[in-house]
Amino acid sequence: MKTLAILGATGSIGTSTLEIVDAYPGKFRVASLTGGQNLTRLAAQVQKYQPQRVAVMNDHDAVQLRRLIGSIPVEIVSGPAGLVACATLESVDVVVSAIVGAAGLVPTMAAIGAGKDIALANKETLVAGGSLVMQEAARHQVNIYPVDSEHSAIYQSLLGHRKQDVRRLILTASGGPFREYPRTALESVTPEQALAHPNWEMGPKITIDSATMMNKGLEVIEARWLFALPADQIAVHIHPQSIVHSMVEYEDGSVIAQMGVPDMKAPIAYALSYPERLSLPMPPLDLCQIGQLSFYQPDLNRFECLGLAYDVLKTGGTAPAVLNAANETAVQAFLDGRISFLAIAEVIRRTVARHSPRPLDRIETVVNADRWGRIEAASEVAQLLEETA
Repeated sequence: MKTLAILGATGSIGTSTLEIVDAYPGKFRVASLTGGQNLTRLAAQVQKYQPQRVAVMNDHDAVQLRRLIGSIPVEIVSGPAGLVACATLESVDVVVSAIVGAAGLVPTMAAIGAGKDIALANKETLVAGGSLVMQEAARHQVNIYPVDSEHSAIYQSLLGHRKQDVRRLILTASGGPFREYPRTALESVTPEQALAHPNWEMGPKITIDSATMMNKGLEVIEARWLFALPADQIAVHIHPQSIVHSMVEYEDGSVIAQMGVPDMKAPIAYALSYPERLSLPMPPLDLCQIGQLSFYQPDLNRFECLGLAYDVLKTGGTAPAVLNAANETAVQAFLDGRISFLAIAEVIRRTVARHSPRPLDRIETVVNADRWGRIEAASEVAQLLEETA
């Protein structure tokens, strides 16, 4: 039986992970949970799974959670230190890193330092601290199992093959809800429209990232570190059906793809149970009914964020951390109705342009770059508001 810590238990990945725990109670046990603002859902999870430890955002939330769960014997911790405490709990075998954004970096690094295997759904951990994270994982002989459907697909398509035979990785992207929109139509896009993803059910931040294609840009950076290949060997293809989750092209021209219905439970289950494959209650993939699979190149004029991600990956150092911080700030400003959809990329571009990258020498360097990026991006949001007033 594997004992789990689930960081981000109340989000879409966290709740899907717990569905797998429900389906296989003899294989998995929950030792710790962390949650964000949805204390009601977190309380229900605590009541159901009886974890040893649970972390919330702050002391006020800790008081509220205790009121909701009553006398259940669980240790309640809070803040960044609470996340680390849940991630490093001695009894934990696998940490499901599913916190949204750069907040997942420090507890994931702590879990690696404590020798825990990682089921990684928090791509920002590798975007911001890629080289440091992979070095730490190698030093502690920790396995990092990708949970993103694209990276899980690549991981599976690489099994049994020599790395030196790989020509390139091909990440597929749905293209989001605006893949057919001309650029002029994107200026008036509303948050409600951007949150209506055609294929996947995800949280608001990652759904907006999908609409701007920044999500795919972040995945390119993540793939660079997970699979140790440079940017020019990582391609992106738009694939509206979301059936081919990603592909690996080999030197002899062979392309190996992993396919499946668009449901995150499959890559989560594979990460938790590797090398075993669990029987999941999902409909089979019916290619005859689907009929046709289509692919085309992304338009970097319409989806600037993808191009920006490639640029900072080539720059290296702290540049990806700043890109990620600026993106999180800009996406929130868009969701709050403060800036337009196209202004997300503009805020990121301006912020990255003002940054002087430094080498990633320690985790504090990443944290400082993230903090600088957020402050600078907030300033750029304010500047844009003045310019459009």
